[in-house]
Amino acid sequence: MKGRIECDMRGMLSFHILWLLSQQEMHGEAIAEEIRKRRGEKPKAGTIYPALKDLKAKGLIRGKKRGKIIVYSLTAEGRKTIKYACAYFCRSFGDIFEHQVKK
Repeated sequence: MKGRIECDMRGMLSFHILWLLSQQEMHGEAIAEEIRKRRGEKPKAGTIYPALKDLKAKGLIRGKKRGKIIVYSLTAEGRKTIKYACAYFCRSFGDIFEHQVKK
């Protein structure tokens, strides 16, 4: 789009989902809405649900059916993973937030 600056953050989706689930249990639509609040764009179902399926297959999250929705939460392995991922992120990118981008 003309006049719009974009930065592709797709690689951060799994990290973001794990972090959100470390804060509270959520269903897919709530995860998508929370990401919209933070990023300004709501990810499509075709983006969120494959990521949830992948995280579940890796044993990092579990889903529990409540009525018509599935509520996701972290497994013990997911808790260890997000703790490690947050520490890694801070080591790798922490100084970026301390400095402004030069013009």
